[in-house]
Amino acid sequence: MQLRENFLKHSFESIQKTNFNKVNQPNYLEVASCFATVSLRDFSGTHSSLIDVGLHLDEAIQWLKRAHDINPDDGVSWGYSLQGRWRSSYRETSGYIVETFFDLAHFRNDEDSKERALEISHWLVDIQNPEGGIANKRYGSEGIVFDTGQVLQGLVRAYKETESPTFLSAAERSADWLVKISDKNGRWTRNTHNGIPHVYNSRVAWILLQLNSLRPTADRQQVAEANLDWAISQQQSSGLFEQCAFVPNVAPFTHTIAYAIRGLLEAGMLTDNKQYLESAIQGADAVLNHVQPNGFLAGQITSDGKSIGHYCCLTGNCQMAIIWLKIYQLSGEHKYYEAAVKSLQYVMAHQDCKTQDLNIRGGIKGSHPIWGNYTRLSYPNWATKFFIDALISLIKVSI
Repeated sequence: MQLRENFLKHSFESIQKTNFNKVNQPNYLEVASCFATVSLRDFSGTHSSLIDVGLHLDEAIQWLKRAHDINPDDGVSWGYSLQGRWRSSYRETSGYIVETFFDLAHFRNDEDSKERALEISHWLVDIQNPEGGIANKRYGSEGIVFDTGQVLQGLVRAYKETESPTFLSAAERSADWLVKISDKNGRWTRNTHNGIPHVYNSRVAWILLQLNSLRPTADRQQVAEANLDWAISQQQSSGLFEQCAFVPNVAPFTHTIAYAIRGLLEAGMLTDNKQYLESAIQGADAVLNHVQPNGFLAGQITSDGKSIGHYCCLTGNCQMAIIWLKIYQLSGEHKYYEAAVKSLQYVMAHQDCKTQDLNIRGGIKGSHPIWGNYTRLSYPNWATKFFIDALISLIKVSI
């Protein structure tokens, strides 16, 4: 009881101290009411009854569209924070949300999703640094490797969908910047989050290979492979990776673990590289071993395979479900399908599809309970993005 009281006191103080987004100035009582409702649900262990997968998907899509509509530019809001309402548009994740909207356009014959994908893509071209990098204004004006990679993914997809030279030119500028800022060994050791190399940049390497498949150059290939090879060198006997967290000497979130595994898996499939595929499957197996019968997956896992934290990083659940479904399609082994279903059912059980509060209805929290370490007290846009991606994959695989 004391722990709960301390948490509530700390969280309400955090709300009071927050510098709210000036574009979307919140009603304090609205934010406090939302916080109280969600927190009490999580304290009590209440969860939603599972409904049709398609209805869970519908609500998530509508939330993501609201996140796109909320700001005056054409980017997608970082998400809804119980410490500050809707936040400004987030360049990095808007990049890969382009793919999700294009996928929805095809999967549901949804012209609105296609228009949104194009709007975001043009906005990404507009905010790109002249040399091709993508900056996060919170950290300055220089490009960041990971952010640039995720925007590159959106630009590549926009070019594939439209064949517009505008998107191809922007994509090549980003790719050339990623090559230029690599070190003498071709690795990304600078212009990175916290100034350290990260295994999860394997995801950037995969995306660089996507562009290279359209416009091949030796240096793009070399840089992508250098970073993928380094990622494999960090894999431990547990199947998990050193240097996979945002900061050193901290157990990584399942979110960044999934980034690392997905990069290796997709690069392996794209280039038919068995070493990358085997590394990805080893990592996916290591995480699978932590899935509990109800789909709960601890939010952090150490490189030697120990679960950390009594919360679930819902974002990581969704990302791992995508990975397991892809491996299921490759291998036919049912354990991967079962793990994906369990992990997604856990997320669905904590998606509120009935509330009248449209700020959170259909969205996915970063963590469950909402005060977990990953994006505490927030509904980040990428949690819902990966949830949508995972449900589309599940529906396709299950047909």
